Amino acid sequence: MEYIRLGKSKLVVSKLCFGGLTVGPLQADLPVEEGAKVIAHAFNLGVNFIDTAKLYKTNPYIKRAMELSCNKEILIASKSYDYTYEGMRDSLKETLEELGLKRMALFMLHEQESRLTLKGHEEALRYLVEAKKCGLIDAVGVSTHAVEVVEAVCSMDEVDVVHPIVNIKGLGIIDGSIDEMLAAIEKAYKCGKGIYAMKPLGGGNLMASADECFNFVLNNPYIHSIAVGMQTIDEVNANVLRFEGKTIDEGLREKLKNRTKHLHIDFWCEGCGSCVKACKNKALEISDNKVIVNKEKCVLCGYCSAYCPNFCIKIV
Repeated sequence: MEYIRLGKSKLVVSKLCFGGLTVGPLQADLPVEEGAKVIAHAFNLGVNFIDTAKLYKTNPYIKRAMELSCNKEILIASKSYDYTYEGMRDSLKETLEELGLKRMALFMLHEQESRLTLKGHEEALRYLVEAKKCGLIDAVGVSTHAVEVVEAVCSMDEVDVVHPIVNIKGLGIIDGSIDEMLAAIEKAYKCGKGIYAMKPLGGGNLMASADECFNFVLNNPYIHSIAVGMQTIDEVNANVLRFEGKTIDEGLREKLKNRTKHLHIDFWCEGCGSCVKACKNKALEISDNKVIVNKEKCVLCGYCSAYCPNFCIKIV
């Protein structure tokens, strides 16, 4: 496994970051012990970096995984939507307590949308800077789906790390193209920011072209690490091999191909209907202002995700 310093921070992270969302209640909803074993397996294979968030409710999984793993040098990144000083203080305190830690690697403002939202989170950011000075965290970061935010953090000395969405199709970028996002990432990298990308497979919607998608992000010299959601031991094994530049044998590829998947609609769906109109298989409909999926009609093509303005659609 390749390890690299995350920008000018002191964090040295594995190229593969475990994306903690998918094992938890919001997606696969694995039992804690089962999910922890998947995470611990990644840790034992050399992954030393894991991403989570207050929203994901996966801290119990990570705590148990650290107990199960022989790798005790784990770097945890988390994030919160809090915008007040007190709210962010309480969220970090809660996170540390749930993980059984006195300090952690990285804490971030979650899903910033623009310079305006960054302005609105100034007090929360001020707390994170103080927490870093007090030794509660090693670095301060921002996660985002917006090109504008990646550009904005270049001039923010208090931000060490940015966590942007990056995939070959630009799925999930809310204010520009993938080329514009890559240009902003290059700028941030050259400003000394740590860059770890999210959603290289577009929330599972680009799974059919996984090799091309992974090569796209792995070959970008301005991305330090890549967070990948994994739900099974087989997925961990395959991704570790991929990130180490090794061949994934056909037997493992076949097991991954045959794993049962489904279309998942996130809870923040607003029921706008754009995906319903786009689905040629008539597998989606609106009920109680939310999209529901007819599993008998859905062919898991993922095309509907390109029409969702809020990136609510995943294949898990």
